[in-house]
Amino acid sequence: MTSGDSRVVIGPLMAADLIPLFNWFNDVEAARLDAAFRPVDWPSHQTWFETIGRDFSKVFFALRRMGAPEILGFVTIANINAVHRSAEIGVRIGEEKNRNQGFGAEALALGLDFCWRHLNLQRVWLHAFHNNQRALRLYLKAGFKKEGLLRRAAYVDGSWVDVVPMATLRPRTLSPPKPAAARPG
Repeated sequence: MTSGDSRVVIGPLMAADLIPLFNWFNDVEAARLDAAFRPVDWPSHQTWFETIGRDFSKVFFALRRMGAPEILGFVTIANINAVHRSAEIGVRIGEEKNRNQGFGAEALALGLDFCWRHLNLQRVWLHAFHNNQRALRLYLKAGFKKEGLLRRAAYVDGSWVDVVPMATLRPRTLSPPKPAAARPG
């Protein structure tokens, strides 16, 4: 999936994504931004990779630069609830050198567009660490609203972290889909 002015595209995982994802899931510094670190072993990672498409309560997209095969990051849509028309979304840019360039904002926009147009969701939510100001700014700019504060809700790297629940609702009207960017050919 892409939009006309996006530099990135989201789509299915490919075999070449297995090793970068393994490295990112085992990145202690990146985990501190949104989860307690728990190392992933290779056999478990391979099993997860082979079965990710079988769980209909989740969608896992690879994020790539337009026209490039290497994975840049990922978008997850989890806890999809067809009755309540809601789900949780998450975005991660894999390597620090690719962060702070707007790829996360573009990935989030593409993920939300998928939620509205293809999953027909009404509400998309997430949890952000209170100390991850970069993520909080991104989510607020994308239209998420803070829904409270979960004090000392996560224990990360020896310290308690407050967690900010946030959500955004389906726009009353969806803008027409943008045509895919013209590709040189």
